[in-house]
Amino acid sequence: MPTLAEKTVSPAPTASPTGEQRPSEPKQPLATVLIVDDAPANLTLLEGYLCFFNYGVRICERAEEALQAAKGVDIILLDVLMPGLSGFELCKELKADPATREIPVIFMTALGQTTNKVKGFELGAVDYITKPLNAEEVLARVRTHLTLRQLQKDLQNEVAAKNRAISDLDAYAHTVAHDLKGPLNNIAGFSQLLAADAGRLPTEKVEEFSRLVHKSTLRLGNIIDELLLLASVRQEDAPLEPVDMQTIFEQTCQRMKQEIDAAQVEFELPTAWSACLGYGPWLEEVWANFLGNALKYAGQPPRVRIVAETRPEGIYYAVEDNGNGLSPEQCERLFRPFERLDRTRAQGHGLGLSIVKRIVEKLGGEVGVESPGRGTRFYFLLKPVERLPQP
Repeated sequence: MPTLAEKTVSPAPTASPTGEQRPSEPKQPLATVLIVDDAPANLTLLEGYLCFFNYGVRICERAEEALQAAKGVDIILLDVLMPGLSGFELCKELKADPATREIPVIFMTALGQTTNKVKGFELGAVDYITKPLNAEEVLARVRTHLTLRQLQKDLQNEVAAKNRAISDLDAYAHTVAHDLKGPLNNIAGFSQLLAADAGRLPTEKVEEFSRLVHKSTLRLGNIIDELLLLASVRQEDAPLEPVDMQTIFEQTCQRMKQEIDAAQVEFELPTAWSACLGYGPWLEEVWANFLGNALKYAGQPPRVRIVAETRPEGIYYAVEDNGNGLSPEQCERLFRPFERLDRTRAQGHGLGLSIVKRIVEKLGGEVGVESPGRGTRFYFLLKPVERLPQP
């Protein structure tokens, strides 16, 4: 009898020994079952029956072999009485190993005493089957506990997702409160000065304070727009469609014309732009964030290089500045949710790059940053047009 072998090929018959028809066979086994038993007759019976219904099967005649074979399986059928390590002892070791702790274990036993059944449950087994084995009963219990395990995994994933959302929300609330506080303080302070002393202030001071109030108001508007965008990206799916990236980039530059003119930046543009799959309004926000960073942190005189390349993995776009660059530690944490870098030259907020990451990943792409020395390159990678999903 072979050991540690995974059987995934169903036998030739189209019906089980009891007349049950084999279901249409999927490409992959429904699940992988490890059978640990020293009785060849039991192994032959269970292996044939489970393979018939398209379950992958691994078999072990000794419990010592099962410690390694159990890694990666979906459920374990475990005999209680075996030479050497017993089924109870094996179950205890499986439940002590993080790699196998969550795998459901069903005991197979001829022992009828209640104490033995209780001991099995205390060790972490989910069920037991009494020998002599009935193949249909074994299949039914395997199906039941695989379904329960999948429901448990789904629930765990849902809880983990909600915990991540709560963590994001905490960071989000802290970031928003911090970002809103500065502009609000400016508006409150300068408007109070204008209201109390406008008649006694020099004209140039009134104009200066008014400009600062206006600038802070625009800042609040930008933050609110980004919050609305972040909410829409989290909740909505955008249809992938061919986009003209050159047009989107030019629209972004027109929108940011005042900042670009003020920075007196020198652009190096690509000679050709490859079309990609995306969603125009969201991609304009990606360019706006990357260009905004480049304008803030570029060197003197400021130079910004725009990259558009067709690569084997997709269409690659990047914004590269000639500033001081980032440390590897800064690059590593830059796209974490609501992360803020300590910069002295410009005040940013932690929403922008988080939004960029969510947008690009929602569009099926990748986003990142490179800073090999002087200068920083923010990039994103999207699918080419020929990879448009078929309806």
